[in-house]
Amino acid sequence: MKWSEISIHTTNEAVEPISNILYEAGASGVVIEDSFELLKERENRFGEIFQLDPDDFPEEGVIIKAYLPINSFLGETVEEIKDAINNLILFNIDIGLNKVTISEVNEEEWATAWKKYYNPVKISKKFTIVPTWENYQPVQSDELIIELDPGMAFGTGTHPTTVMSIQALESTVKPGDTIIDVGTGSGVLSIAAALLQAENVIALDLDEVAVHSARVNIKLNKVQQTVSVMQNNLLDGIQVEADVIVANLLAEIIIRFPEQAYALLKEKGYFITSGIINQKRKDVEDALISAGFTIIETLVMEDWVTMVAQKI
Repeated sequence: MKWSEISIHTTNEAVEPISNILYEAGASGVVIEDSFELLKERENRFGEIFQLDPDDFPEEGVIIKAYLPINSFLGETVEEIKDAINNLILFNIDIGLNKVTISEVNEEEWATAWKKYYNPVKISKKFTIVPTWENYQPVQSDELIIELDPGMAFGTGTHPTTVMSIQALESTVKPGDTIIDVGTGSGVLSIAAALLQAENVIALDLDEVAVHSARVNIKLNKVQQTVSVMQNNLLDGIQVEADVIVANLLAEIIIRFPEQAYALLKEKGYFITSGIINQKRKDVEDALISAGFTIIETLVMEDWVTMVAQKI
């Protein structure tokens, strides 16, 4: 399969808004090459050794890269991305050189290139996400390891929305619980729920590529006896009573089904919603409250918001 790499040379100030633009355009993840990384001092908490190649970074500023499938809509998508970036000037955001380049990448080349950006990362009190090609030894006796191969279609599991979702699962999932993961993607949240000793985890995604990716990662983490993956549109047709429902999706999608989530949850059950850009926070809050939920916790990381709502 052929993919297009879109590369934007910009400023550190513009990283977040441009990343948001790329996510909204359909990118499942971004690569950020920041010249500042070469100067940063890192705390060696997990036995990691950082060897950064200066050739991988710009001499100044930041390069943001994302990967989009080559299809008949690509040209239109790229033009929309360029327009949206140019419009950032209206908000007094310095977009720097704003040099946009496009190149074609084979799937195999992309998968190999991605590895240099992906290292073991401890994302919560218990969880560490480790790429499949790394030899990582747990630091703590109760540490839970998620092995993940991001492949071509999905991210590394270390995006703020995923990290906060796992942190929320860690504080809500109890042994024996039933969990529904809406829009499972790589399956990382379902894997986390299973490792937290949930008894039954149902992973749902409309994208058949996601379904395949999730099944591969679930088998890799040896939780296939607990997690079942289905191709499904959100919660349509689902009749399983759940203790926790988690949805790491765009705000525009989340607000479509709070009523369905409320109906499927047991009393005192939790609805974890993530993938919410801060500007859309109130839209999601209003939708959750309107459906009958009480928002009991809000997590914020960078420009992203995760909410834990409860059926009370």
